[in-house]
Amino acid sequence: MKKYTILLFVMFISLSVFSQKGYKKAYTIFDAQGKEIGYEALVRELSSYNVVLLGEIHNCAIVHWLEFEIARSLYAEHGKNFAMGAEMFEADNQLILDEYMQSVITYDRFEDEARLWPNYSTDYYPFLYFAKENTIPFVATNVPRRYANVVKNKGLQYLDSLSVEAKAYLPPLPITFKKDEENSMFAMMQIFSKSESNAEYMAQAQAIKDATMAWNIAKSNAKHFLHIQGNYHSDFKQGIVPYLTEYAPQMSVVTICNVRQDEISSLDDENKGRADYYIAVPTDMSVSY
Repeated sequence: MKKYTILLFVMFISLSVFSQKGYKKAYTIFDAQGKEIGYEALVRELSSYNVVLLGEIHNCAIVHWLEFEIARSLYAEHGKNFAMGAEMFEADNQLILDEYMQSVITYDRFEDEARLWPNYSTDYYPFLYFAKENTIPFVATNVPRRYANVVKNKGLQYLDSLSVEAKAYLPPLPITFKKDEENSMFAMMQIFSKSESNAEYMAQAQAIKDATMAWNIAKSNAKHFLHIQGNYHSDFKQGIVPYLTEYAPQMSVVTICNVRQDEISSLDDENKGRADYYIAVPTDMSVSY
């Protein structure tokens, strides 16, 4: 009995020391109400939607790992009904991307010709390689940057003058764009612009990106689609979301937002309302660049 009492006392002391020492979590997942949920619960919820828009902070190493894990989990759930795509790949590179995925061209040729983001090798290569290894359709969803630049300088109306070949990389024209208080994109651009007209064109350049990504997701005809983009393109159910509603109203859409917080035991009030689910990481978490 004495030995048993001593053993319990030692265990109590050990647990107390551990609880005082504690540990630091790399991430916490929250639902829309700010309730903490587990990874399995998140995947279970995501699997019921047609389109998962996974918003990220582009240099967040933890969310890039989770993107890979979520892709693996959703593929295990949906199999041949699953497809992926990302903002980081432009529509006019779809042929190059397909040729790489089908091993028609080497990785070196793909890397040289596909206008990859500088952080591709550290942050997006595992995601794309997983698709290649499992023959998962992968869509280069974003507008070719030259057309976004044209819109930034000349407005959406200039797209009408492009060639038939150029328009093949765009959604149906004209692109829906509202210059009003409901468009937070326009309001944000006003902050960074010298004039209202310049702000409008900058907002329109973002709109052509969102519309093109939505159009390419919609026309993929995938029953379940995981898309990666910056938070900006899906926050507050704006950006890509209203265009998806326009192009494919039958598709159900769920959004995820990646946030940085000093403490991740609860969701900060300032982040609530941005998405259906959140991946919160500590502010001092290591970044990829």
